[in-house]
Amino acid sequence: MVAYKDYYQILGVTRTASDQEIKTAYRKMARKYHPDTNKNDPTAEDRIKEINEAYEVLKDQDKRKKYDQLGKNWKDGDQFKPPPDYSGFSFDFGNMGNAGNSGNMGGMGGMGGGSFSDFFEAIFGQSFGAGGQPGGRPGQPGARPGQSSAAQAAGAAAARKRSLDQEAEIDLVVEELAQGARRTLQVTVPGGKTKTIEVKIPKGMRAGKKVRVPGEGATMPGVTEKGDLYLRIKVKPHKYYTIDGDNLVVELSISPAQAVVGGEVSVSTIEGPVTIKVPAGTQSGRMLRLKGKGLPTTDQKSAGDLMVRTKIVIPTTLSDKERELYEQLAKLEKQSK
Repeated sequence: MVAYKDYYQILGVTRTASDQEIKTAYRKMARKYHPDTNKNDPTAEDRIKEINEAYEVLKDQDKRKKYDQLGKNWKDGDQFKPPPDYSGFSFDFGNMGNAGNSGNMGGMGGMGGGSFSDFFEAIFGQSFGAGGQPGGRPGQPGARPGQSSAAQAAGAAAARKRSLDQEAEIDLVVEELAQGARRTLQVTVPGGKTKTIEVKIPKGMRAGKKVRVPGEGATMPGVTEKGDLYLRIKVKPHKYYTIDGDNLVVELSISPAQAVVGGEVSVSTIEGPVTIKVPAGTQSGRMLRLKGKGLPTTDQKSAGDLMVRTKIVIPTTLSDKERELYEQLAKLEKQSK
């Protein structure tokens, strides 16, 4: 018998909550109860583990469906035993938590926890068949009928390791996507200790991609395996460039005279400024292409283009000579009509 956990109550959502509502509630609760912001609260670490456990179940459609089969008449803390007709199944557990930022991965150990409650293990840690008896070997989630002992042990070790994997977000600028980067990060490990790690970000990354840092995830007492840390890429807005697939787009301001007669102008690229020719008669919004001056592709075998969008800028202040010339031009335009 174990204590029943109401995962919906833990996250403060209804049983009909959407996936987005669950994700929003989780992020709010994770920020509120993060151990780094509750250093004087000895219960904060246990609370964040409980929050992560609830999210681990409710964010996964299969786990949530299986959990909902228990019914809605249970109360948090009630003594619970899987019913005899609870069908056998097994899950791989991965990527607990989603917290952190580019400069400070505080709380990674506390956020993931690396362990599950007895209730979670009773439901998801083993395979239950008729009579509620475990279908796999005790303590070996993912064991399958007919597997050898060695295969079961290997599968259990792999499942334990995946359960210790952590995920965090890291912010990159466009230049780092193009050239790669090295980052020094502060990571909080179980027990509240902070350590410094250096991470290499390969060039060619994109928003949403992940960088794996082996062995820097959570740990669990008595378990030799170490989880991995996965850094999900976010891209900061750039004052010059916007990203369009493998291409970069930059805006180029030109004067009316440059638009009419053309000319050479300087354009910023990732590799430094280059000179390009603006064709005579260029209209505002025209795109000029610089081949290979965009972002490297994810396989790093080629690169996108730099797309230069022209924008004609009308001067607001003129010298006497400039005003005189514009007035002459206006008279010529009037005469030609």
